[in-house]
Amino acid sequence: MRRRCQTINSPHLVASPAKFLIPLAIIAVMGGTGYYLSTQAPPADEAPHRPTLIPVTASVLEPQEYTVIVPTQGAVRARTESSLIPEVSGMIKEISPSFREGGFFEVGEELVKLDDQDHATAVVIAQSAVAQADTAVSEETARAAQALEDWKALKRPGDPDPLVLRKPQLAEAKARQMSATAQLERAKRDFDRTSIKAPYAGRVVEKLADVGQYVSPGRELAKIYAVDAAEIDLPLRSDDLRFLDLPEHFRGEKMPVMENGPEVTFTAPYAGRTGQWKGRIVRAAGSIDKASLQLYVTAQVQDPYARRGGADADNPPLKIGMFVSAHITGQTLKNVYVVPRVAVREGDQVLLIDGEERLRSRVINIIWGGPDHVVVNDGLKPGELLCTVPLHYAVEGSKVKVKKMPMPKITIPGASAQLQTLAPAAEEGATAKQGS
Repeated sequence: MRRRCQTINSPHLVASPAKFLIPLAIIAVMGGTGYYLSTQAPPADEAPHRPTLIPVTASVLEPQEYTVIVPTQGAVRARTESSLIPEVSGMIKEISPSFREGGFFEVGEELVKLDDQDHATAVVIAQSAVAQADTAVSEETARAAQALEDWKALKRPGDPDPLVLRKPQLAEAKARQMSATAQLERAKRDFDRTSIKAPYAGRVVEKLADVGQYVSPGRELAKIYAVDAAEIDLPLRSDDLRFLDLPEHFRGEKMPVMENGPEVTFTAPYAGRTGQWKGRIVRAAGSIDKASLQLYVTAQVQDPYARRGGADADNPPLKIGMFVSAHITGQTLKNVYVVPRVAVREGDQVLLIDGEERLRSRVINIIWGGPDHVVVNDGLKPGELLCTVPLHYAVEGSKVKVKKMPMPKITIPGASAQLQTLAPAAEEGATAKQGS
C-alpha cells in the first residue's frame, strides 16, 4: 500500500513551458509578415465584363406567291379492261401477229379469223328464203288487186270483206318476207363476226386460244386493255382538298366534267432511271374510303405507251401495274411567307431579331408545309428579320450577333427543273414564285 501512494518525481515526465511557446511564437511571426506583405502589394486590375453574343444567321422576310404541291401515290391501271370473246362458233383459222402477250393492236384490226364456210352457206340459204318470200308477196299483191277488180265488176253493194280482197294472205306473205330478210341480216352478221376485230386500240395481256382450236360464243380468247389512257387512283387527306380545285357534285345537278382538272406529275424508277409523266385529275370518288378515311381521285395519263420526243425522248412508257409517286399542282397562295422548317420551334413559333439585335419570339399561323419548309399566312410582316438557325433554348431578349444571308433554298417535291428550288432573294427585293 505504501508503494502505490508514492509520488513519482522523475524529471523526464515533467513538461517544460518552453516547448509550447516557441512554436506559437514562430506562427505569430510568419502570420504578421504575410499580412504586412499583402497590404504592401499593388491592387490588381479588374477586367471589364463582356457578355457573350450568340452568333446567328438571319434572312429578311418578303411576301411571295406559293403554288401548293400535294404529294400522294398510287398504282397504274388501264382505263378499259375487257375479255375478247367470239360471238359465233368456228375453228380458229388465222391469228394476227399482234395477237400475242404484250402485242399492240389498233381499233378495228383483225385479231382472230374463224373458219367462215358454214356461215357463208347460211347466208346463201337466207338469201334464197328472201327471194321466195319476195315472190310470195308479189303474188299475193297481184291476187289482192285482181280480187278488188272482180268485186268492182260484180257491182255489189257495200265494202268487200278483207278475206275477199286477200288482205290476211298478203299480210302473212309480207311477214314471212320480213322474217326472211331478218334471217339474212343475221346470217350476214354472223359471217362478219367470223372476223374478230379489236374494239379499241389496246394491248394483249394474256392469249388464251390459238390456231386450230374450235371456239364457241362465251369462250374467252384473250385478256386485253386499252392504251389510249392510263388511270391512277390517288388518296387525298381532307386537309389537302382545300388547296385543290375539285368541283363538288350535288343531287339534281349535272355531273361536272373536269376537262382541265389539276395537273399531276408522276415519277417512278424504271430500268435504272427515273421516268416522269404528266396527267390530270378527271374525277373524284363518290365516297370516303372506309379503311383510310381518305378521298380517292382519279388521274389520267394520255397515250402512256407513246414514244416521246425532245427532252422526253428517253422517258420509258408508263406500264400498267407500276407504282408511282404523284405530285398534284394545287392553288397558288398569294402574299404568304415561306419559312425554313428548322426556324420553327414549339410547333408554331419563330424567332425574330429586332433593331437592337435581340431575339423576339412570335406565334405564326402555318397553312401548309413541305419536307423542309412551312407556309405562313399570318404572324409575320414584310422586312422583319427571321432567325434561320435552330435555337431551342434561346431566351427572350437575348443579344445576338447577326449575319444576314439569303433565304435558304426550299426543295419543291415534284416540281419541274426550272422551279425545283425556291430562293427568295429578300436582300435583292425579288419575289420568288414556286410552282410545279
